[in-house]
Amino acid sequence: YEINEAFASQALYCVRKLGLDPARVNPNGGAIALGHPLGCTGARQVATLLNEMERSGERFGVVSMCIGTGMGAAAVFERP
Repeated sequence: YEINEAFASQALYCVRKLGLDPARVNPNGGAIALGHPLGCTGARQVATLLNEMERSGERFGVVSMCIGTGMGAAAVFERP
């Protein structure tokens, strides 16, 4: 899972509310560690997710990000 943690409290809430395994969320660091580049957060997250899926052999990956004014977006990726 790649969750755009614009704020640590927001990411913790999502992990707890969704019952995600914290060890599988942003395994290589998220926006706080890697950066939150304005206008390319999604591209950074997708690139990170796809590389991690290849490295770990995972079949599915999920990316989610916040958008201004309380909106959000998410996508599920599947490797062949």
